[in-house]
Amino acid sequence: MRECSRGAVSRLVLGGAFAIAAAALPGLAGAQASAQSSVKTLGIDTTNFDRSVRPQDDFFRFVNGGWLKRTEIPSDASSWGAFNELREGSRTALHTILDSALTTKAAPGSELQKVRDLYKSYMDSAQIAALGIAPLQPDLKVIAGVTSLKQLPATFAYLSKIGVQTPIGVGVGADPKASMVNIVTVNQSGLGLPDRDYYLKNDAKTTELRQAYHKYITDVMTAAKQPDPSGAADRIIALETKIAEKQWSRAHNRDRDSTYNKMPVAQLVAMAPDYNFRTFLAADGLGKATVVNVRQPSYVPAIDSILASTPLSTLREYMTLKLIDSYANELPAEFENARFDFRGRAMSGQAEMAARWKRGVDEVGGTLGEAVGKLYVQRNFKPAAKARMDSLVANLREAYAIGIDSLEWMSPATKAQAKDKLAHFTVKIAYPDKWRDYSKLTIKPNDLYGNAKRASEFQHDYMVSQLGKPVDRTRWGMTPQTVNAYYNPSANEIVFPAAILQPPFFDPNADDAVNYGAIGAVIGHEIGHGFDDQGRKSDGMGNLRDWWTAADAKAFDARTAKLGAQYDAIMPVDSVHINGKLTMGENIGDLSGLAQAYRAYKISLHGKEAPVIGGFTGDQRFFLGFAQIWRTKYRDAALRQQLLTDPHSPGTARAYVPLINNDAFDAAFNVQPGDKMYIPPEQRVKIW
Repeated sequence: MRECSRGAVSRLVLGGAFAIAAAALPGLAGAQASAQSSVKTLGIDTTNFDRSVRPQDDFFRFVNGGWLKRTEIPSDASSWGAFNELREGSRTALHTILDSALTTKAAPGSELQKVRDLYKSYMDSAQIAALGIAPLQPDLKVIAGVTSLKQLPATFAYLSKIGVQTPIGVGVGADPKASMVNIVTVNQSGLGLPDRDYYLKNDAKTTELRQAYHKYITDVMTAAKQPDPSGAADRIIALETKIAEKQWSRAHNRDRDSTYNKMPVAQLVAMAPDYNFRTFLAADGLGKATVVNVRQPSYVPAIDSILASTPLSTLREYMTLKLIDSYANELPAEFENARFDFRGRAMSGQAEMAARWKRGVDEVGGTLGEAVGKLYVQRNFKPAAKARMDSLVANLREAYAIGIDSLEWMSPATKAQAKDKLAHFTVKIAYPDKWRDYSKLTIKPNDLYGNAKRASEFQHDYMVSQLGKPVDRTRWGMTPQTVNAYYNPSANEIVFPAAILQPPFFDPNADDAVNYGAIGAVIGHEIGHGFDDQGRKSDGMGNLRDWWTAADAKAFDARTAKLGAQYDAIMPVDSVHINGKLTMGENIGDLSGLAQAYRAYKISLHGKEAPVIGGFTGDQRFFLGFAQIWRTKYRDAALRQQLLTDPHSPGTARAYVPLINNDAFDAAFNVQPGDKMYIPPEQRVKIW
């Protein structure tokens, strides 16, 4: 989870306030009716409202305008909103746990010992400074020893094992067309800037960021005492530009059909005559693989040619940079500061680096996520929330089933397949039933670089061990302390970590209307991913399979094209528009999630009239709950980067486009022609 063609859209997203009085809101019930029911709290923070804005003109600002006016983005953040607030709360909770662990006795080899000593090793900045670049030296020596092209595959395999980026990414995961079988996947990689467009565009802002990248390379190569740092930066950027020119766009990489290219290893080997993939796979621990999925087939011969034609001295510089960049946060301050100046300040607009304890918490969470997650759940999660979520999910399932039956554009044959997929969804809530085993990972209290390196090797060895085994569907892709949710198409599962089950997303003390508008829409969003433009390509078992009639697929595509055009028209910053193709899956999730959450809310009422609370009807509270979870402010640099690289639209758009397409919203707030939130019924998009 993360945030049409009418002029009002751009003004809304750019943050223009509509100074139209709203002393009385059409359709809002009076205080007398409100007093009749106070069983549950309102669940809406009305101090965040801007009542000078009519909800019919700018619902995002009506709900969040007060918050926008008084909220400053923290100096160590690039954006701020409901997600960020909860993430900061989760980080603070982990900080309490880790600080306590520092003074707690723990058995050697226990998870508590590892959590404690990893945090201790990160917080000991004096020890890190005293070691200097000595921890890097063995790995720098490995890179310096590359004197022929034939050594490159084995060296790339070694770097991959220790978590260092190379131009060829390889992993093990579910075969998209045989979802219970693990397969090796080959993927494009190797860029230091966030996306290929940062190398190919020549506008002033992009050029400025390339210059910042050049400075970063120069600074860290200087700190690592490498020869000719500025010249190395020139050569590395030139090499990465060649790589970028051959890479697929992010929108293209979303296409699950185009990126499924299963082939024998022998065919992969033949595609790259100068880069020995057999040597690479063997050195990477994947020598027993007989088939691979090559996500971007055109990239393999292209990168083979680039590597063969690049001087070895430049390749050594490139690998050196990648090593330093990967471990800058585990090295002395000059490396960490240089990385922040580029990736934090220049790329994202952060004013200052986060406090060391925050970075330490992140280090532990990224390395021992489920070990510290177990402690988080014990101290912070209330089991009653899980039971309440079960009820919400059940009603969302029923809502989608009713929605599928009601589709006038879909044939009975495709409807039957869609409902079968819906019936096979797996739901995971709060935390794993089976926790990760960290017994083979060694953590020492005075060896941060070694801890990080061993952790990467541990993760790599686990991944490699899955080849030849059935897919383990008990695994989680997020930790319990993560404020987010996800859909996994190969497992056809939706997952909601414990940390998102808090206000404003989920409030056990609030009326159900708000919970359905907030976490209900999140649940609906994740289910909706199973039926978005890419998720719809998998069946109930998670296998990539076309279960659509040609006519139904055509009707679906027509609707998504219409939705994409609405987002394409929105320009949140400078001259950068939302990319409707890149964000299509998330946009469908938002549109469908809201519609089905509303239907599920109505199901939950069992035909009864919702109480009026705080002067708002149930329907109004539902939409207020939805809008308040998208309160967000961005620094321009962060917003620009999100628009170019993130499949999620900005929060302002996420709280806008689904609403203008929703008939129930219009009815709840009496939206009429001439209001800025109104579009004619024939222009509204309804998919699920």
